[in-house]
Amino acid sequence: MQPIPLASLRAFEAAIRHESFAKAASELNLTAAAISQHVRTVEEWLGIRLFTRHARGVTATIAGREFGTAVASGLGHIEIAARRLTLDGNERPVSVACIASVATRWLIPRLPAFRNEHPEIHINIVYALDARTPEAASVDLLIRHGPRPGANAISILSAETRPTCSAEYERRHGPVRKPADLLDLDLLHDETTAAWTRWFALDDIYHPLKPGPIFADFSLMIASVIGGQGVGLCPTALIAEELASGTLVTLSDTPLDTEKSYWLLEASRLSDEAETFRDWLIAANGQAASATDL
Repeated sequence: MQPIPLASLRAFEAAIRHESFAKAASELNLTAAAISQHVRTVEEWLGIRLFTRHARGVTATIAGREFGTAVASGLGHIEIAARRLTLDGNERPVSVACIASVATRWLIPRLPAFRNEHPEIHINIVYALDARTPEAASVDLLIRHGPRPGANAISILSAETRPTCSAEYERRHGPVRKPADLLDLDLLHDETTAAWTRWFALDDIYHPLKPGPIFADFSLMIASVIGGQGVGLCPTALIAEELASGTLVTLSDTPLDTEKSYWLLEASRLSDEAETFRDWLIAANGQAASATDL
């Protein structure tokens, strides 16, 4: 394949976004004919038709829309990276990508303490989505969930999960004396039913599970747990406050996902501000571990 036509990609991105060569030309201060030529260059480079031309204008093909999404994402990452590099150190925020549950239940509640210590450092928090490295997310720091993703990854929080419900739900449906007792309760599922199947297998229980609601992620499931609707396998580190207050209770000390953590990964080059925030996160990790042990 020939080298990627970068100048033409910018014109193509505008054309696919507007689905109009004329509007793209107006945005980029070019002629519609120039936009058309740029799009043709991209089509020839790919060997795929990206637009259908007709008398009234153009219509994006399915391939055109899919490639347009990828190009827009790539150009967006380039723009973010360029903006970070060109800002002065005091103006450049530290960017952190993480999953929603960590952001809302652990990181964001701790940011006021960091701002009190370092009011001159600004923090940007974005969704990690499927990014596996800070570079892929165009951020300084990335917090990932799962098994250790690399030798340089630092564990921020344990990801061990335990059967958890509200104190009110336990009063209505308890007590739970052994793992098998949970089979008769309302089991809540995070993404799939596989986690509960694995947890019962730890005690050699292979009984079919009752149907229960499946939530897209932990952020949704925890609302149902707190609302007294059932029992969910919850990351203990993310519900420490509710456990300490007695709002939530764990129904077993047997953990699942002992091999998993919430891992901190850093970009290859960090500003002084990013290093300060990284060190603060690592220190907060120690404080969180101490609180969990209480």
